[in-house]
Amino acid sequence: MSRPSKTVIPPHKVSWWRLLRADVRSVLERDPAARSLVEVWTIYPGVHAIAAHRLAHALWQREWRYLPRWLSFVARMFTQIDIHPAAHIGERFFIDHGTGVVIGETAEIGSDVTLYHGVTLGGTSWRIGKRHPTLGDHVIVGAGAKILGPITVGAHARVAANSVVIDHVPESATVVGIPGRIVGSRKRRTTHGFDLDHHLIPDPVGKAISCLLDRVAQLEQAQSMPSAGTTGSCNDCDEVCGEPTFCSQPSSSACEE
Repeated sequence: MSRPSKTVIPPHKVSWWRLLRADVRSVLERDPAARSLVEVWTIYPGVHAIAAHRLAHALWQREWRYLPRWLSFVARMFTQIDIHPAAHIGERFFIDHGTGVVIGETAEIGSDVTLYHGVTLGGTSWRIGKRHPTLGDHVIVGAGAKILGPITVGAHARVAANSVVIDHVPESATVVGIPGRIVGSRKRRTTHGFDLDHHLIPDPVGKAISCLLDRVAQLEQAQSMPSAGTTGSCNDCDEVCGEPTFCSQPSSSACEE
Protein backbone atom coordinates (compact mmCIF):
# COMPACT_ATOMS: atom_id res chain seq x y z
CA MET A 1 0.00 0.00 0.00
CA SER A 2 1.37 3.41 -0.90
CA ARG A 3 1.61 6.05 1.79
CA PRO A 4 -1.05 8.75 1.36
CA SER A 5 -0.58 12.38 2.21
CA LYS A 6 -0.91 12.97 5.93
CA THR A 7 -4.34 14.06 7.09
CA VAL A 8 -4.24 17.42 8.82
CA ILE A 9 -6.56 17.57 11.80
CA PRO A 10 -7.55 21.14 12.60
CA PRO A 11 -7.03 22.42 16.15
CA HIS A 12 -10.08 22.49 18.38
CA LYS A 13 -11.17 26.08 18.60
CA VAL A 14 -14.67 25.44 19.88
CA SER A 15 -15.91 24.89 23.41
CA TRP A 16 -16.31 21.53 25.15
CA TRP A 17 -20.09 22.00 25.27
CA ARG A 18 -20.38 22.81 21.57
CA LEU A 19 -18.29 19.80 20.62
CA LEU A 20 -20.41 17.54 22.82
CA ARG A 21 -23.69 18.81 21.36
CA ALA A 22 -22.35 18.12 17.86
CA ASP A 23 -21.39 14.60 18.97
CA VAL A 24 -24.94 13.99 20.23
CA ARG A 25 -26.57 15.28 17.06
CA SER A 26 -24.31 13.03 15.00
CA VAL A 27 -25.77 9.99 16.80
CA LEU A 28 -29.28 10.93 15.64
CA GLU A 29 -27.97 11.28 12.08
CA ARG A 30 -26.18 7.92 11.97
CA ASP A 31 -28.14 5.58 14.24
CA PRO A 32 -31.74 4.82 13.23
CA ALA A 33 -32.27 3.22 16.66
CA ALA A 34 -31.87 6.62 18.34
CA ARG A 35 -35.32 8.10 18.93
CA SER A 36 -34.64 11.33 20.80
CA LEU A 37 -31.96 13.57 22.27
CA VAL A 38 -32.96 12.47 25.77
CA GLU A 39 -32.29 8.86 24.82
CA VAL A 40 -28.90 9.71 23.33
CA TRP A 41 -27.83 11.83 26.31
CA THR A 42 -28.80 9.27 28.91
CA ILE A 43 -28.22 5.72 27.61
CA TYR A 44 -25.54 5.91 24.91
CA PRO A 45 -22.16 4.86 26.38
CA GLY A 46 -20.30 6.25 23.39
CA VAL A 47 -21.64 9.73 24.19
CA HIS A 48 -20.68 9.39 27.85
CA ALA A 49 -17.19 8.21 26.93
CA ILE A 50 -16.53 11.06 24.49
CA ALA A 51 -17.92 13.62 26.95
CA ALA A 52 -15.51 12.42 29.62
CA HIS A 53 -12.67 12.33 27.09
CA ARG A 54 -13.21 15.89 25.89
CA LEU A 55 -13.02 17.12 29.49
CA ALA A 56 -9.97 14.96 30.24
CA HIS A 57 -8.28 16.09 27.02
CA ALA A 58 -8.79 19.76 27.92
CA LEU A 59 -7.11 19.12 31.27
CA TRP A 60 -4.30 17.18 29.59
CA GLN A 61 -3.58 20.12 27.28
CA ARG A 62 -3.23 22.30 30.40
CA GLU A 63 -0.41 20.03 31.63
CA TRP A 64 -2.55 18.08 34.13
CA ARG A 65 -1.67 14.40 34.17
CA TYR A 66 -3.18 12.35 36.99
CA LEU A 67 -6.70 13.85 36.98
CA PRO A 68 -7.28 13.29 33.24
CA ARG A 69 -6.08 9.69 33.57
CA TRP A 70 -8.42 9.21 36.53
CA LEU A 71 -11.36 10.60 34.53
CA SER A 72 -10.49 8.20 31.70
CA PHE A 73 -10.36 5.31 34.18
CA VAL A 74 -13.77 6.17 35.64
CA ALA A 75 -15.30 6.54 32.16
CA ARG A 76 -13.94 3.12 31.22
CA MET A 77 -15.56 1.56 34.31
CA PHE A 78 -18.99 2.81 33.25
CA THR A 79 -18.77 2.59 29.45
CA GLN A 80 -16.22 -0.17 28.68
CA ILE A 81 -14.55 2.33 26.32
CA ASP A 82 -10.89 3.20 26.93
CA ILE A 83 -9.73 6.53 25.46
CA HIS A 84 -6.42 8.00 26.53
CA PRO A 85 -6.86 11.68 27.45
CA ALA A 86 -4.00 12.71 25.14
CA ALA A 87 -5.73 11.36 22.02
CA HIS A 88 -6.90 14.03 19.56
CA ILE A 89 -10.51 13.55 18.42
CA GLY A 90 -12.31 15.75 15.90
CA GLU A 91 -15.90 16.89 15.75
CA ARG A 92 -19.05 14.74 15.46
CA PHE A 93 -17.34 11.57 16.65
CA PHE A 94 -19.62 8.52 17.05
CA ILE A 95 -18.87 5.24 18.79
CA ASP A 96 -21.74 2.83 18.09
CA HIS A 97 -22.45 0.32 20.90
CA GLY A 98 -19.00 1.02 22.28
CA THR A 99 -17.97 -2.01 24.31
CA GLY A 100 -14.30 -2.87 23.91
CA VAL A 101 -13.17 0.24 22.02
CA VAL A 102 -9.56 1.24 22.80
CA ILE A 103 -7.96 4.48 21.57
CA GLY A 104 -4.29 4.99 22.36
CA GLU A 105 -2.38 8.02 23.57
CA THR A 106 -1.02 9.36 20.27
CA ALA A 107 -4.06 8.48 18.14
CA GLU A 108 -5.51 11.27 16.00
CA ILE A 109 -9.06 11.12 14.69
CA GLY A 110 -10.61 13.53 12.19
CA SER A 111 -14.17 14.81 12.00
CA ASP A 112 -17.29 12.71 11.28
CA VAL A 113 -15.57 9.41 12.12
CA THR A 114 -17.59 6.33 13.14
CA LEU A 115 -16.21 3.42 15.16
CA TYR A 116 -18.08 0.24 16.06
CA HIS A 117 -17.61 -1.94 19.12
CA GLY A 118 -14.35 -3.79 19.64
CA VAL A 119 -12.22 -1.38 17.59
CA THR A 120 -8.62 -0.85 18.68
CA LEU A 121 -6.43 2.06 17.62
CA GLY A 122 -3.27 0.61 19.07
CA GLY A 123 0.48 1.02 19.09
CA THR A 124 3.24 -1.32 18.01
CA SER A 125 6.14 0.17 19.95
CA TRP A 126 7.11 1.09 23.50
CA ARG A 127 9.12 4.06 22.30
CA ILE A 128 7.94 7.52 23.30
CA GLY A 129 6.47 9.44 20.37
CA LYS A 130 3.90 8.86 17.67
CA ARG A 131 2.94 5.18 17.84
CA HIS A 132 -0.83 5.10 17.19
CA PRO A 133 -2.90 5.60 14.01
CA THR A 134 -4.22 8.75 12.40
CA LEU A 135 -7.75 8.55 10.95
CA GLY A 136 -8.92 11.10 8.39
CA ASP A 137 -12.39 12.62 8.11
CA HIS A 138 -15.45 10.41 7.44
CA VAL A 139 -13.60 7.15 8.15
CA ILE A 140 -15.74 4.14 9.19
CA VAL A 141 -14.16 1.29 11.14
CA GLY A 142 -16.17 -1.92 11.47
CA ALA A 143 -16.69 -3.99 14.61
CA GLY A 144 -13.62 -5.73 15.98
CA ALA A 145 -11.16 -4.10 13.58
CA LYS A 146 -7.62 -3.39 14.77
CA ILE A 147 -5.59 -0.50 13.34
CA LEU A 148 -2.05 -0.72 14.65
CA GLY A 149 0.97 1.54 14.55
CA PRO A 150 1.69 5.12 13.42
CA ILE A 151 -0.14 4.70 10.12
CA THR A 152 -2.60 6.94 8.32
CA VAL A 153 -6.09 5.94 7.19
CA GLY A 154 -7.17 8.44 4.55
CA ALA A 155 -10.44 10.35 4.47
CA HIS A 156 -13.61 8.44 3.51
CA ALA A 157 -11.86 5.07 3.89
CA ARG A 158 -13.68 1.99 5.24
CA VAL A 159 -12.14 -0.75 7.36
CA ALA A 160 -14.16 -3.97 7.37
CA ALA A 161 -15.12 -5.75 10.58
CA ASN A 162 -12.36 -7.84 12.21
CA SER A 163 -9.69 -6.56 9.83
CA VAL A 164 -6.13 -5.94 11.06
CA VAL A 165 -4.62 -2.87 9.39
CA ILE A 166 -0.85 -2.41 9.71
CA ASP A 167 -0.07 -0.24 6.68
CA HIS A 168 -1.16 3.12 5.32
CA VAL A 169 -4.58 3.31 3.66
CA PRO A 170 -5.28 5.85 0.88
CA GLU A 171 -8.38 8.01 0.73
CA SER A 172 -11.72 6.39 -0.18
CA ALA A 173 -10.23 2.89 0.00
CA THR A 174 -11.89 -0.21 1.46
CA VAL A 175 -9.68 -2.53 3.52
CA VAL A 176 -10.55 -6.15 4.32
CA GLY A 177 -8.79 -9.07 5.98
CA ILE A 178 -5.84 -10.09 8.15
CA PRO A 179 -3.58 -8.38 7.33
CA GLY A 180 -5.76 -5.73 5.74
CA ARG A 181 -5.74 -5.51 1.95
CA ILE A 182 -7.20 -2.80 -0.24
CA VAL A 183 -10.12 -4.24 -2.22
CA GLY A 184 -11.63 -1.02 -3.56
CA SER A 185 -10.46 2.54 -4.03
CA ARG A 186 -13.21 4.33 -5.89
CA LYS A 187 -15.42 6.92 -4.25
CA ARG A 188 -18.85 5.50 -3.40
CA ARG A 189 -22.27 7.04 -3.24
CA THR A 190 -23.32 7.62 0.33
CA THR A 191 -26.48 8.26 2.32
CA HIS A 192 -26.41 11.50 4.31
CA GLY A 193 -22.65 11.63 3.70
CA PHE A 194 -21.88 8.29 5.38
CA ASP A 195 -21.21 4.98 3.67
CA LEU A 196 -22.83 2.28 5.82
CA ASP A 197 -23.23 -0.42 3.14
CA HIS A 198 -21.12 -2.92 5.08
CA HIS A 199 -22.75 -5.83 3.27
CA LEU A 200 -21.25 -4.63 -0.03
CA ILE A 201 -17.65 -4.92 1.14
CA PRO A 202 -15.82 -7.34 -1.21
CA ASP A 203 -14.37 -10.67 -0.08
CA PRO A 204 -10.83 -11.03 -1.50
CA VAL A 205 -10.41 -14.59 -0.20
CA GLY A 206 -13.70 -15.65 -1.79
CA LYS A 207 -12.61 -14.06 -5.07
CA ALA A 208 -9.28 -15.86 -5.03
CA ILE A 209 -10.97 -19.22 -4.35
CA SER A 210 -13.48 -18.59 -7.16
CA CYS A 211 -10.64 -17.83 -9.57
CA LEU A 212 -8.74 -20.94 -8.46
CA LEU A 213 -11.79 -23.18 -8.98
CA ASP A 214 -12.41 -21.54 -12.35
CA ARG A 215 -8.82 -22.19 -13.41
CA VAL A 216 -8.96 -25.83 -12.27
CA ALA A 217 -12.10 -26.32 -14.37
CA GLN A 218 -10.33 -24.81 -17.40
CA LEU A 219 -7.32 -27.12 -16.98
CA GLU A 220 -9.54 -30.18 -16.62
CA GLN A 221 -11.44 -29.21 -19.75
CA ALA A 222 -8.20 -28.62 -21.67
CA GLN A 223 -6.86 -32.02 -20.58
CA SER A 224 -9.95 -33.87 -21.75
CA MET A 225 -10.36 -31.77 -24.93
CA PRO A 226 -6.93 -30.51 -26.06
CA SER A 227 -8.38 -28.48 -28.92
CA ALA A 228 -10.79 -26.55 -26.70
CA GLY A 229 -9.86 -23.04 -25.71
CA THR A 230 -9.87 -21.79 -22.16
CA THR A 231 -13.12 -19.92 -21.65
CA GLY A 232 -13.62 -19.50 -17.92
CA SER A 233 -15.14 -16.41 -16.39
CA CYS A 234 -11.76 -15.94 -14.70
CA ASN A 235 -10.45 -14.53 -17.98
CA ASP A 236 -12.81 -11.56 -17.91
CA CYS A 237 -12.17 -10.20 -14.42
CA ASP A 238 -10.73 -6.71 -14.01
CA GLU A 239 -9.61 -7.12 -10.40
CA VAL A 240 -6.62 -8.69 -8.66
CA CYS A 241 -7.94 -11.38 -6.33
CA GLY A 242 -4.91 -11.81 -4.12
CA GLU A 243 -1.23 -12.64 -3.91
CA PRO A 244 -0.25 -14.83 -5.65
CA THR A 245 -2.85 -14.35 -8.39
CA PHE A 246 -4.52 -17.53 -9.56
CA CYS A 247 -5.67 -16.25 -12.94
CA SER A 248 -3.57 -15.60 -15.99
CA GLN A 249 -5.55 -12.39 -16.32
CA PRO A 250 -7.32 -10.70 -13.42
CA SER A 251 -10.48 -12.63 -12.79
CA SER A 252 -14.19 -13.22 -13.28
CA SER A 253 -17.83 -12.47 -12.97
CA ALA A 254 -17.33 -14.03 -9.56
CA CYS A 255 -14.89 -11.21 -8.88
CA GLU A 256 -17.47 -8.51 -9.37
CA GLU A 257 -18.74 -6.84 -6.21
